[in-house]
Amino acid sequence: MNFTAQKASRKWANGAFGRIAAAMVTAAAAALLIGMPVEPAWAAKASHAAPWDNLFRHLQPRPRAKARHAVVPLPKPRPADAPSAEHPPEKEQASSEKDKAKEQAAPAPQPSACRLALTDEVAIAPSIPDIRGANGCGGEDLVRLEAIVLPDKRRVSVKPAAILRCPMASALAEWIRNDIAPLAERLGSAVSDLDNFDSFECRGRNRIVGAKLSEHGRANALDVRAFKLTDGTSISLTDRTVPRKLRETVLHSACTRFSTVLGPGSDWYHEDHIHLDLMERRGNYRICQWDVWDPLPQRAPLLPAERPEEAPPREVAAKPDDAKSDANRSDKPDANKSGAKPDAAKSDAESNGEKSEKAEPAREDKPATKKRRKNRRS
Repeated sequence: MNFTAQKASRKWANGAFGRIAAAMVTAAAAALLIGMPVEPAWAAKASHAAPWDNLFRHLQPRPRAKARHAVVPLPKPRPADAPSAEHPPEKEQASSEKDKAKEQAAPAPQPSACRLALTDEVAIAPSIPDIRGANGCGGEDLVRLEAIVLPDKRRVSVKPAAILRCPMASALAEWIRNDIAPLAERLGSAVSDLDNFDSFECRGRNRIVGAKLSEHGRANALDVRAFKLTDGTSISLTDRTVPRKLRETVLHSACTRFSTVLGPGSDWYHEDHIHLDLMERRGNYRICQWDVWDPLPQRAPLLPAERPEEAPPREVAAKPDDAKSDANRSDKPDANKSGAKPDAAKSDAESNGEKSEKAEPAREDKPATKKRRKNRRS
C-alpha cells in the first residue's frame, strides 16, 4: 500500500473522520513494516454476525472434517556396515559348504534285499520314488513291473504295467515263472501276456467310499483277469468254458503263494477277475475264496426226462373231495352199486305191469307228510 499521512490529509477533509483515517493509515503502515497482519476496522465490524444470521443457521452446510492421512512406517535404512545381498557373509558361505559336505558324506539309502534279488534276469521292474498319499495310501520300495523274464529268457509282458511293492512284484514273478509257465508248456504253448485288471489305486475296499483302505491303496495287490499264450489263445480264469482241471490247478498254486485270493463265489465284486495280495494278518492267517464253477450245458433242456419203467409208483395223497364222494356212494342202495340207474329200474317195472314194493309205501307216506306240514303251518 502506497499511502502516507500527507496524501490522506489531502484526500479527505480535516476533522474527526480525517484524523481517524490518518490513524488507520499510520497503523496499517506500521503493521506492514513489522510483518503482522492487521485486520481493518471495517473488516472487524463486518466479521460480527448479524442478528438474523441465526435464523438460517440450520440451512448452512456443515464444514467437513479434514481427511486424515495414515502414516505408514517405513523400514529403517540399511546400515552401512551390512553385507550386500549379492555376496553372503563368510559365515553363511561356510555353513552352506558344511551342509553340502554332509550331504556328500552321508551314505545313499541302500536298496532292500528284495530290490537286490529282483534283477533284470527275473523281471523288468525299475524302481520308482515312494508314494505318500492321503489316508495312508502309497508305500515304500515301489517298482514298476513291466515284464517277467522266464528261465528261457522269454518275457511275459504285464499289460498295463503294474505299480507294486517289491515283495508283491517278486511273488508275482515267482508265480509266473514256476507255476504258470510250466502249465502253459503242458498245454503245448507258452505264456506271452498277463492281463492286469488293476494294481495301485488309492481307494477303499471294493471301491466303497469310506470303507477300509484296500491293499490296492498300499500297492500290495494285483487283479488278474487272464493269461495270453503265444498261439493267440486267451485263458480267462473265470471262464466256465476253460477246463475245470486247469482252473483248479491255477487256484491251488495261487493260494499257496499269496495270503489273499478272491474270485467267483467270494462276493459279486470278484466275479470276472482274481484278486491277489500279500496282506499280513495275525497268526499268518490266509484267505482263499474262489469257487471253480462247472461248465454250463450247451443246450438247456426244454422238457423233463421221461420216467423210467422200473421207477416205483408215485404215491398221491387223497383229496378231501374224493373222500366225500366215497361216503356218498356208500349211502346209496345196492341197485346203484350194481350200476343200474333208478330211473331205468322204474321204467322196466312199469313196462312189465308190476309195482315195486318199495314204491307203494312211499306213495302212502306222501299225504302224511303233507298233513304234518299243514299242522306245522297252523
